[in-house]
Amino acid sequence: MSNWREILSHIKHWSRESNGEYRLDRESAITLYRDADLHALRSAAHQRRLQMHPSKETTYLIDRNINYTNICTINCQFCSFYRPPGHEETYTQTFEEISQRILELEAQGGTRILMQGGVNPELDLQWYSDLLSALKEKHPTILLDCFSPIEIDGIAEVCGLSTLEVLEQLKEAGLDGLPGGGAEMLVDSVRKDISPKKHAAGEWMRVMQEAQSLGLTTSATNVFGFGEKFEDRIDHLLFVRESQEHSLSQWGNGFTSFIAWPVQLENNSYGRRNKGRNKYELGAGPSEYLRHIAISRLLLDNVEHIQASWPTMGMGVAQMALLGGADDAGSTMMEENVVSASGTDKLEASEHELQWTIQRAGFIPRRRDSKYSLLPTPEPTESLQELACPPPARVSEYATKEVK
Repeated sequence: MSNWREILSHIKHWSRESNGEYRLDRESAITLYRDADLHALRSAAHQRRLQMHPSKETTYLIDRNINYTNICTINCQFCSFYRPPGHEETYTQTFEEISQRILELEAQGGTRILMQGGVNPELDLQWYSDLLSALKEKHPTILLDCFSPIEIDGIAEVCGLSTLEVLEQLKEAGLDGLPGGGAEMLVDSVRKDISPKKHAAGEWMRVMQEAQSLGLTTSATNVFGFGEKFEDRIDHLLFVRESQEHSLSQWGNGFTSFIAWPVQLENNSYGRRNKGRNKYELGAGPSEYLRHIAISRLLLDNVEHIQASWPTMGMGVAQMALLGGADDAGSTMMEENVVSASGTDKLEASEHELQWTIQRAGFIPRRRDSKYSLLPTPEPTESLQELACPPPARVSEYATKEVK
């Protein structure tokens, strides 16, 4: 099928039982990305979201980002956060500083930290193991999703062990999951341009599969807008889908979710390329982001959850994503230092903001943890009827009824 209308008409018959017959292939996905009407594409993605998750609930997470060190040797061209070893602005937080941040999270009823930093050659495996053990002892109810695949790779290089051996020791010390950072574009021709010192796409996925084999929680991510082709974006998604099939069949454990956002180029060397034009000509705006979310939902039929990105796109666009394929509103974060260093200015969201955003899209807010287990949820402070301008009835109806 070469016509986007025919493709959307065909895949609307998708179900979990008939996945093979109506699964979106590479060429059809490229056609949709390039040609499909945005409204029709988002409607199809919303239908798929409701087929996979018919509940009226949309989830969110109370958590905190912790960037424990900014020392890194990888020198990604789009990163404004890192500092090389020996730089006067480097830092590594103490165990006590990290624990204090978790205490602040516990005071808000949080359940998870997402802790990432850089590839810091000054820290050995014992430091990481001691950190996790200390945090588990002081904060036993908090899930520890820590250290991206490139950090695991760096630890393995420092200590002379395999990445699987590193993961096994970190899990024993208290590690619950691995964040999806460092994926960016899982297409090596793109990776070599934007982060030539970072490991290849296959290495990132290998570390994730090792984590999945150990029962750790993992998520897949995607940063786009580097000037790559639509085909590259589709190949990234297909690589995630193929890996997910392998992991689910081998270990019954794969990526819980997929999160995508456009690259931020305000304050980094990649944005200054081409006489500074990259900052203005690359990245992605709201329409392109919403198109990417819709395609992601339709293509990733074996990844249960698609998360909206408010830190880069704002709450309004994230809310629109909930009506175009996404079923999760993200997390409170409490602080964010990596993406924000490259150009965003919203570093945290309150639970009220997330609930309000979900309600106004016509859904019921529901707390979760990083494993997507549903948790008791406080009642929103305002009902839809009490809002100054409640969402029209047809919006709520559209949000929770399958699109015909």
